Amino acid sequence: QKTSFHRSQTLDFKNGYAFSRLPREGVGGDTLFANQLSQDELDDLCTKGATLTYGQVKRPAPSRFTPAFVAYDKKVLKFDAYFMEEVPISAEEHYRIRQVGLYYYLEDDSMCIIEPKVKNSGLLQGKLMRRHRVPKNEQGDYYHWKDLNVGIDLPIYGRTYRLVNCDSFTKVFLESQGIELNPPEELISDPYTEQRRTPVQKPVVPAGPDPFRQFLTYDTKVLRFYAIWDDTNCAFGDHHPCIIHYFLADDTVEVREVHKRNDGRDPFPVLMRRQRLPKIFVDKNKNFPSCVLEITDHEVQEWYSPKDFAIGKTVTFLGRTFLIYDCDKFTQDFYREKYGITDFQPVDVNKKPLEKAPQVIPPYNGFGIPEDSLQNCLSLFPKPPRKDIIKMLENNLKVLRYQVALESPVPEDRNRRFILSYFLSDDTIGIYEPPVRNSGIPGGKYLKRTKVTKPGSTPENPIYYEPSDFTIGSTVEVFGHRFVITDADEYVLNYLERNAESFPAATVQSIRDHFLPRKVVVDTASSGIPKKDLYDLIVEVQKELKLREPFNTRQFHEAFHHFDKEGSGFLDKTRFLNICDRFNVPTSTILLKKV
Repeated sequence: QKTSFHRSQTLDFKNGYAFSRLPREGVGGDTLFANQLSQDELDDLCTKGATLTYGQVKRPAPSRFTPAFVAYDKKVLKFDAYFMEEVPISAEEHYRIRQVGLYYYLEDDSMCIIEPKVKNSGLLQGKLMRRHRVPKNEQGDYYHWKDLNVGIDLPIYGRTYRLVNCDSFTKVFLESQGIELNPPEELISDPYTEQRRTPVQKPVVPAGPDPFRQFLTYDTKVLRFYAIWDDTNCAFGDHHPCIIHYFLADDTVEVREVHKRNDGRDPFPVLMRRQRLPKIFVDKNKNFPSCVLEITDHEVQEWYSPKDFAIGKTVTFLGRTFLIYDCDKFTQDFYREKYGITDFQPVDVNKKPLEKAPQVIPPYNGFGIPEDSLQNCLSLFPKPPRKDIIKMLENNLKVLRYQVALESPVPEDRNRRFILSYFLSDDTIGIYEPPVRNSGIPGGKYLKRTKVTKPGSTPENPIYYEPSDFTIGSTVEVFGHRFVITDADEYVLNYLERNAESFPAATVQSIRDHFLPRKVVVDTASSGIPKKDLYDLIVEVQKELKLREPFNTRQFHEAFHHFDKEGSGFLDKTRFLNICDRFNVPTSTILLKKV
C-alpha cells in the first residue's frame, strides 16, 4: 500500500568536510530501530561467510532465472468496458451501447475483446477482436498493462472503449505494481434494450364478464354434437359425418370428420381447427377486401354461442353447412340445466336406398353367341361368360359323333354326308364333311365348334340342342340348314346305355334299334368261326392284295360306301363280286370263297 519510496539524506558537510552519516528514517519515512548496522556492513554480512582455518567459504550459486511467460502463465487482467455504436438506419434508436470484456494476457502482452452473446439480438457477437498485441500509436508502440486503468477511454482501431471496472485479481496486481486505480464506474445499458424490456401499458378495459372466471368454471367441459356435412352439389361430393366440439372455456369451435375404413379419403382428423367462428358480420364497405387473413372483433357483430346449437338445426361454419342430428349425454344435461330443453330426439340421417331401375336388355343382334353378347350390356369391360368347370373336367374328350345327310332341293347336295360331333364338355356342335374325290366339293370343316339353338327359341331365352334330341332319322336345323341323322358311332350307344337315367327312353331305344341288325349279323358271322381262324384269314387276304400292283385301298373302300346306299355297312354277295371284278381281284380263288 506504499505510495512514497524516497530515502533519507545520508551525505552532509560539517566544517567544510563531506561525511556520511546513518539515516534517521527508513525508506518512505519508516521508523528505524536503534543499533542498526550500516548498509555496507549489512552487505558484507550477506556476502561473506565464516572464515575457516584452511580458507574462505565459497559463495552460494545465484537463484534460477524465471522467464516472464512462465511467471505470468495463465494470468489475465480482465476489464469491463463498453463502446457506443451509431445506428443511422433506424427511427427508434440513434446509437447502441454494446458491453464487452477486455482481456490482457501478462505472459505475452496480448489483448482480446469479447462481447457476450445475446439471444435473438440480430448482431454478430462473440469475439470482436482476436488475441494479439495491439498497437498504441503510429510510432510502433504497443499497449502495456501500465497503460490500463479504470475510468479511462482506450482507443483501439478507431473504436473507443470505456473501461469502467475490473476483477479482483486485476485490482490486486495493479496495486502491487504501484498503480493507483481510479474508482469504478457504473456499466451503462443500451437504452433501446431497456425500452423493450419495460412492460407495455395495456389499455384499461371497462368492467365486464370475467374471462378467467369462465375459464375456471368451464375448463375441460366440451359440448359434443354429431352432424352431417352434405356437399353432394359439388363434383364427387358425399355426406360426411362429423363431430362438432364447442369448448365452453373460451367459446371456440372445432370440427372433426369421422373416417371409416377404406372410405377413400385422406385420414386427417381435423376439418376445422379450434377457433372462434363468426355468425353475423358487420356491414362492410365496398372497398373492404372480401378475403382477409384474420377476422377481428370489429368485423364481426355476433359470434357462435351454445344457444345457436340444437338437434335438427343447421349451422354454417366458414361456408359449410352442417345438420346436427344428435349430441352426447353431457351436452343434453348442460342444455337441460341452462336452457330448460328436454327434447333430444335424434334425427334419422340414414340414406334411403335408391330404387334400382330395371335393366333393359337390348335384342340379340346375331353376332356371336347370346351369352357372350350379353356381357356387353352388363359391364363396361365385358368378361367372358362363366363356364362349368366341373362339367368340363368330367366330360373332357367325350364326343358323340353322328353321320348326317343334308336336306336340300339341289340334287348335288343330296348325296353329301357329314360328321356331326357333339362335345359333352361345353354342349357345342361341330360339323365336318369328309372330302370325296371328283365330287366338285372340297369338303373339310363345315361348321366350327359352337352352340346351336333349337328352332323356335328366342334370343332372350335360347334353348340349345342336347344329346337327347339326336335320334336316328331326326332332323337337326343348324342356322337354316337341315340335317337328317342317318348313323351314329358305337360310342354313342355305349354312353347312352351307361347314363340311361339321364336321357329319354325313346332316344336310347332309337340308337339300340339302329345297331340291332348290325349286331345280329356280326354275331352270326362270328358264331361258327373261331376268332383265331378269322384273324389268320384276314392276314392271308392282306398278303394276297399286296401282291396285286397297283391296288388302291382307299378307292376300294369308297366303292363299298358308294354301293351301300342305305349306310348299313353290309353288301350282298353279288355286289361284292362285282366290286372285286372292277378292281381286278380274282373271284375264283379258294381264299375268296373262304371270305
